[in-house]
Amino acid sequence: LGLRAIRWSLADPAMFLTQLRAILRAAAFGQVHLLIPMLAHAREIQQTLALLEQARKQLDARGLAFGPVKVGAMVEVPAAALSVQMFLRYFDFLSIGTNDLIQYTLAIDRADESVAHLYDPLHPAVLRLLADTIAEGAAQGKSVSVCGEMAGDVNLTRLLLGMGLRSFSMHPSQVLLVKQQILRADTEKLKALAQQVLASEDPASLLT
Repeated sequence: LGLRAIRWSLADPAMFLTQLRAILRAAAFGQVHLLIPMLAHAREIQQTLALLEQARKQLDARGLAFGPVKVGAMVEVPAAALSVQMFLRYFDFLSIGTNDLIQYTLAIDRADESVAHLYDPLHPAVLRLLADTIAEGAAQGKSVSVCGEMAGDVNLTRLLLGMGLRSFSMHPSQVLLVKQQILRADTEKLKALAQQVLASEDPASLLT
């Protein structure tokens, strides 16, 4: 809710340009995916991409080698999820940050013990934002990944697969169990499960 992530970067263009030039120079040695966090507004997207282009021109003027980068956006706030079609016009890929998306959708501070019990990854609104973002990415042929606790929760793997998710980002300790669930899954059958869960007022009851 404060000055963080891309808001902080855009508030200090000189610092941001230094970082962008370094990333572009690193891209001369291999493929780089640049993921922009906490975007919510079209003007933030436009300012970020304009600074990236400015960094390219600065390197070119100095005769320094740089490479192409794939540019993606984090979907961490409801405004981003609800603007996914616009985001996909600008970006090569998306990553849904579920931890922040959940707490901002439900107005829950996970660090506040008095309300932490209301933090619910299976809230219908959260699941709808996830499903719609994944579906829109697939419709436009662009990669959508999920990171955060949901991606590494083995109890949610089948549901996310049923929504169409094919890219999971998690702590290495969670990879083995999630991978086992994926290898055992019939994704066609899981589509029906996902639709049932999305239509339910009590999704958790269908996943126990």
